[in-house]
Amino acid sequence: MSTPSEKNRAHSHFLSLPDLAARSAGGAVLWANDDLFAEKENLIKPGSAEFRPATFGHKGQVYDGWETRRRRGLQDDSRDSAIVRLAVPGLVRGVVVDTAWFTGNYPPQISVEAAYVAGYPSVDELVEKTEWTTLVERTGVNGDTRNPFKVDSSRRWSHVRLSIYPDGGVARFRVHGEGLLNPDFAENMTLDLAALENGGRITACSNMFYSSPNNLLLPGTARTMGDGWETSRRRDSGNDWVQVHLASRGTLNAVELDTSYFVGNAPGIGRLSGRDGDGDWFEMLPPTDLRPDTRHRFLIHDQRPITDARLDIHPDGGMARLRLFGSLTDDGLQNIRETWQASA
Repeated sequence: MSTPSEKNRAHSHFLSLPDLAARSAGGAVLWANDDLFAEKENLIKPGSAEFRPATFGHKGQVYDGWETRRRRGLQDDSRDSAIVRLAVPGLVRGVVVDTAWFTGNYPPQISVEAAYVAGYPSVDELVEKTEWTTLVERTGVNGDTRNPFKVDSSRRWSHVRLSIYPDGGVARFRVHGEGLLNPDFAENMTLDLAALENGGRITACSNMFYSSPNNLLLPGTARTMGDGWETSRRRDSGNDWVQVHLASRGTLNAVELDTSYFVGNAPGIGRLSGRDGDGDWFEMLPPTDLRPDTRHRFLIHDQRPITDARLDIHPDGGMARLRLFGSLTDDGLQNIRETWQASA
């Protein structure tokens, strides 16, 4: 039997991927058959669930999660369900059903299903007409625990359904994976090739002591310092860095280095490099002074294609967002088309 630490290491490969269901990424909880005690929208809130004991509303203890009423006249398949629209269609690599603070009222079992529905389906269409595919079979979970489940699927999904048996509460629901760019929105367009919603993803990072580098690729502007990427303070002569795999092969024309909300802890200098495949890194933006709490935009004149970019910050600090504006090469666009078709 594996120990908790071994189990955590086994799931670390998907836990490092962005949460495609998160509200901050653009996800939404569209429906739940019941959320009498605590609202379904809490499932995808960023950050860990909070708890204040003896905090009662008209319906009981206030929970930072989704909680349904107690079922009566139970059948073997009795369950409550919630449907989440992912921020972007993508490949799901794993999910986390977090029952934090739910001790005497957590569901003994859960299951997770998914579907791909193009466009903007109505709730009725999702509930009544959609065919769902099982990603996580009905299985047991523990209370007050982050319960991770690896998913083995090569298909793309746009919606995920979490079911709890027979009832109870779940604090957070995380759907870790890789976003996919719809080729219909990729041809002859200038895109943020690093954006999560376009299929960009973090592949390496020197330090993420305070917050995840995945935040760099989220849509919109940061709302607080906690919405960005922040490293610990360096006490050596080195520097921190983050590496991004682009949506596909492309050329850059502009970069945005956003230090919004980082006032006393913004990096002093930023430098951007690129590479094509497994080739050598080359400089695209030389070491450039950065200002605190500022959205910096710089033109990129080097038109060599790249598949990966690396941002070096000197010596350490925080960055709210990283934008890499450009367009796909012909072969980069073809790769997007082939990936989209292969995941159907």
